[in-house]
Amino acid sequence: QVQLVESGGGLVQAGGSLSLSCAASGRDVYTYAMAWFRQAPGKEREFVAGISWSSGSTTNYAESVKGRFTMSRDNAKNTVSLQMNSLKLEDTAVYYCAAEKFGGGHSRNPARFAYWGQGTQVTVSS
Repeated sequence: QVQLVESGGGLVQAGGSLSLSCAASGRDVYTYAMAWFRQAPGKEREFVAGISWSSGSTTNYAESVKGRFTMSRDNAKNTVSLQMNSLKLEDTAVYYCAAEKFGGGHSRNPARFAYWGQGTQVTVSS
């Protein structure tokens, strides 16, 4: 079992940057692929970025954030991060961290992720 806690959300102006962090605890955290999803009011939860288990050699991004967001993992600290640059109004959402056992970092279906954090709000203003 894995427990996930997100942090780093907040209010930022369009064009600005924000870094999210997800602290994972539990046994063998490195065996989990990690992903970031987001959910805006009235919309379905959508995939943002994913990283493979172990070394995190594979990353995967939604087209809407490719080139602006970067996901990484630090297995020594059991954390994953999402660096968000050039933020747009449409990036406003609650961002969730999720874990998938032995995932390759490609999964975009929320149903494949057994563990979720409580979410952190990101608000981009004009």
